[in-house]
Parts: sequence; structure tokens; C-alpha cells
Amino acid sequence: MASIAPSVQTDANILHEILAIVQQNSLDLASVRHECEQLRQANAVLELKLKEGFQNNRSGTPGFMTPQAPPSPQLRAKSPFLLNSVPAITQSQGAFSQSQLGLSPSLGYHPSPLGDSVLAAFPVGQTRDIPGFYVVIPAGGAGTRLWPLSRENHPKFLLDLTLSGRSLIQATWDRLLPLTSATRTTIVAGPAHVGVIHQQLPDLLAHNLFCEPGPKDSMAAIGLAAAVLAKRDPTAVIGSFAADHMISGDDAFLSAVAEAVEVARNNYLVTIGIAPSAPSTAFGYVRLGEKLQIKEAPNARLVSSFKEKPDARTAAAYIATGTYRWNAGMFVSKATFLLELLKEYNPGLHAGLTKIAEVWDDEAKRKIVLDEVWPGLEKIPIDNAIAEPAALTGRVAVVPATFGWDDVGDFSSLADLLPAERNQPRILGDTNLVITEQVAGGIVVPQSGRLVACLGVDDLVIVDMPDTLLVTTRARSQEVKRLVKKTRDAGWTNIL
Repeated sequence: MASIAPSVQTDANILHEILAIVQQNSLDLASVRHECEQLRQANAVLELKLKEGFQNNRSGTPGFMTPQAPPSPQLRAKSPFLLNSVPAITQSQGAFSQSQLGLSPSLGYHPSPLGDSVLAAFPVGQTRDIPGFYVVIPAGGAGTRLWPLSRENHPKFLLDLTLSGRSLIQATWDRLLPLTSATRTTIVAGPAHVGVIHQQLPDLLAHNLFCEPGPKDSMAAIGLAAAVLAKRDPTAVIGSFAADHMISGDDAFLSAVAEAVEVARNNYLVTIGIAPSAPSTAFGYVRLGEKLQIKEAPNARLVSSFKEKPDARTAAAYIATGTYRWNAGMFVSKATFLLELLKEYNPGLHAGLTKIAEVWDDEAKRKIVLDEVWPGLEKIPIDNAIAEPAALTGRVAVVPATFGWDDVGDFSSLADLLPAERNQPRILGDTNLVITEQVAGGIVVPQSGRLVACLGVDDLVIVDMPDTLLVTTRARSQEVKRLVKKTRDAGWTNIL
């Protein structure tokens, strides 16, 4: 028995060493997680500082215009909800469930060798109508980064986020109508929003509102419209423009779209590249390639490549080259050419959408085929489905544009679109409901009817709704969607 003791002691020592290693690994892992969190927060703050620096020091060329704040907010509506009322609070239906690319020292902007300031003016003419041009407005998504202001049943495209008296989808309709007409303007939306869209857009023809049974991302939505419109008019050129974007400089916008149509007629999938006003991490980027020799489209270029959303330093490096543009998700193409690309790169999705389009104008058959085909369609963005692979074969073009654009993707970008006195927070709603002392920056959305009082806090996001209060910082406003997920997981589905 005495001979066993050293063995037992050895095993105990080994076990002790293993436990010590495990404990040390746990501590190291916790430390790494903490450092990652610090780096992520620092990156968010860096992005905000870079953005503010670019806005304060930009040269003022047309390519750096951003949406202008609407004047005289006192004369505007007091609520982003067009009926001047917040949607009623719904009662819960049951119990809750359980539940960095090294950079040079200078981050300054270098003028593009392509010459933003000398972009040729595209001759739109007296009448702006473009024969054979059809507008497609995908109206989807819940705008989760703008929760709790934006909800699933009343998303941001139905809201008046600039207090102009028109919702984002109404503004999109108004902006594009000069190039087409109500008979050639279509909207793709989910069943929950069809009624409100018809209320806000009474001139929209019933057969031009395509109702998709469920969200399948942008390729299915745009592909469906392309398939139906190609059947109605085989020569149709379609332009897809999101329902929830803000644009300033309508003349420059219409000129860019008209030029994109001319390029599309030459069998290209065309996107519109927005001149960046700041190094944003919230947008994808397009790298400009060689100039296209199309007489009717003097500014058009091939797309060299698409870039995913970068970190703040990479975004600053992109802008410094002068050869990158924001990818705003605007696409123009002949409907038949878009379907050819889809058939080449995603034959399954093409077959499903074509099958649906064949019976679309027969309501009874449409429902049967939709129920059969739609659930099995792949959920994929148009960028990944056809734009990125087609760019590798030289079939995607870009028209660099000089209008101001923002997708109003979070409360930080929304704050930039609202008027405010110097060093004061932006207010979306009734200014009489907000009292501040020694408060700089940020945005307050007073929609509960209560007084919101702030003292000594800067750059906060405060959204006070009747059923929910959100408090975060502008630097972290892109992360609001994480709260939405946790809220859903906790069972609070009635306020989403």
C-alpha cells in the first residue's frame, strides 16, 4: 500500500496543474473578451469622430452634399406618425416565454481622379418622362435599428422621419414620378403593410402593388417585379429604389437615374454610386473601374468590385483613394437582362419567380402558386445573388452621382437629418416635451406625452414611446437590433 501513495500524489499534482491551467485559460478568455469589447466600442467612437471631422472639414464640392435639415421645424408636424398619433399600445396576448489595414497618418480626403466636380450634366430635357422605364420600390424590413420608433407593423418607410409632412415611401414616390408615371410605378411589400401603403399612396394602381407572402430579401422582391413586368412589357427597363432612403438634390438624382437607364439599355446591370460624405461602417462600397464609352452616358464606369461594410479605418482608407462610392442598393436594368443574370447565377430562384409571374394576373392561380413556390425560394440580397458575380465578368456598371443620400439606418444618421441649435440635441417630435441643461448632441424622440428632462449628458439617444423607453449612445446606435433580438427572446413580441 505504501508504494501506491507516490502515484496518488502524482495524480493529485497533475489534476491540480490541469485545474490551474483551466482557471488561467478562463481568466485569459475573459480578458480577451473584455479587450474585444473595448476595441468594438473604440471603433464605434472612432467612426463617429471621423464622420464629424469629415463633415466639419469637407471641401464643399457637390459630391459631398448631404441631406439638408428641413427649415422652420416649428411649422412642421410634431410627430413622425402622419396622423399625429402614436400607434396604440397592444396588449400582450399571453405569458412571456423563457427565456483594422494600416493607414497613412493623414485621413484627409483626396479629390477623386475621376473628378466629382466635373461630372457631366446629363441632359434630362424639358419632360423627364423616360418611355419604357418602370420604377420598382421594395418596401420591406422592420427598421430594427430604429426600434422602438420603427415597428414590424409600422416600419420606418411609413414614418415622417424629417417632419416634412410626407413619409419616406411618399417622398420616394414623389421623387421618382417625374421619370415615369403611376401606371409604371410598382411597389413590392408584405401583407401587413398593403393597407397603409394604399392609404399613403392613393394614386398607386392596385395591380402595381405586388404583395410577397413573406420576406425573402431583395433578390426575390426585385426578381418578382422584374418577372411580372417582363411579362407585361418585354422591353421594360426597371429601376429599383428602396422605400426608406433620404435623398437631397432631386435634379442630380433624376439625372443619375436617366443616365443609368441609358447604360442599362446596353445590357448592363447598373448601380448608382454615392459620393461618401464620411467614412461610414454602415454601408457597402463600390470600387470604380474603367470608363464606359457610351455617348449617352458620359459618367458611367464599370464596377471594379463590391466591398462589404468595412471598419472605420478601412472606410477612411477607401475614401482617401477617391475611387470608392457608397453602394446605395439602387439598381437599373432591362427586366429581361436581370432575369438572364438570375438564371445564370441562381437557376432555382429564377425558375420559382418565373413560375409565379406566369400566373400573376390571375388571382386564384396566383395564390395557389405562391403558396406552393414562395416558401422554398432562397433568401438572398441582390448584391450577393447577381451583382457581385456579374461584376467579375464586366457586366455591372456604376453611375457616380452627386446627390445627398442616407439610408436612415440608425438614430445617429437620423440625428444628422434633423435641425438643432448649436450643441443641442436633435428632437424628433414636440420640442415642448424636452428640457435640457448642459446637454450637447444626441437625439430625443418624445412620443409618450411625458416631459423628457436631461442634465449633463452628451450624445445620447433617448426614444420615449408610450410602451417602451430606449436609452443608448449615438456611437452604439447601430447595435439597437441586438436589443430587439433580446426583447423578442424575452417574450415581448407585442412591442416589436
